[in-house]
Amino acid sequence: MMDGVLIVRKEKGFTSHDVVAKLRGILHMKKIGHTGTLDPDAEGVLPVVLGKATRLVELLTEKEKTYETVLRLGVETDTQDMTGKVLRELPVQVTEEMVQNTVESFLGEQQQIPPMYSALKVNGKKLYELAREGKTVERKARPVTFYKIQILEMDLPLVRLSVTCSKGTYIRTLCHDIGQKLGCGGCMEELLRTRSGQFELKDSLTLDEIQQLMEQGKLEEHLIEIQDILSDYPAVRCTEMADRLLKNGNPVGEGLVKQGCREGWVRMYTSKDDFIGIYQWHSASAVYRPVKMFL
Repeated sequence: MMDGVLIVRKEKGFTSHDVVAKLRGILHMKKIGHTGTLDPDAEGVLPVVLGKATRLVELLTEKEKTYETVLRLGVETDTQDMTGKVLRELPVQVTEEMVQNTVESFLGEQQQIPPMYSALKVNGKKLYELAREGKTVERKARPVTFYKIQILEMDLPLVRLSVTCSKGTYIRTLCHDIGQKLGCGGCMEELLRTRSGQFELKDSLTLDEIQQLMEQGKLEEHLIEIQDILSDYPAVRCTEMADRLLKNGNPVGEGLVKQGCREGWVRMYTSKDDFIGIYQWHSASAVYRPVKMFL
């Protein structure tokens, strides 16, 4: 069984769940998950975790994302993108300077109201299920952060943007909100995720490419190992006396550590340099305690 992360380039027409289902067939393994949903009409980077790396889902989902999107001004739809029913069309009587200033006003932390057509749940039911029944329910605004928004191209009523943001951000809602603020309405026409955490589009593989590499026996060359994904955390190596403690998932005292950082999260290794998992230093008790094990 393979353990690690594959950077998949999700193509239009597939849900993120479809990608996982197809990979289970291609790789002949069940323990597969993804780290951040993309809508069926969106494309781009979808990190997929295999085997023991499925324990990384929570960590990887938290990472910031970068997207390229096309905003169409003058159109509002019920889904906030061009797949939905057009609710109204308005003349676009704005200047490029007005668009630039409005886009820049969304930088930083914002309160964003999730769209009705989303997988968020209210009273156990997904919002898009309620929306398809013609129902609209109140949604609480949620804090999101836009770290960078850059206009790549402008040919009104179309505006191509690059957006770097926190997890849980809806880019189609950003497009809708920009249109609202400009007074002419707007919706999302295209969406491409170019980066998810440390994973970039240039390193991604389509499902067809993964199938070919699997048949050639070369897929593991493109698999990113768990310890490499966690390389931002400093490495700590233990003495031989600590090996059994580590294998049983026990805390390790500072006297059993050869070298390493005594602060925050670390990558823990045995005396034989086997990667065990993520541990956290606790200064009060002078021990490292396990956070996530990858035995």
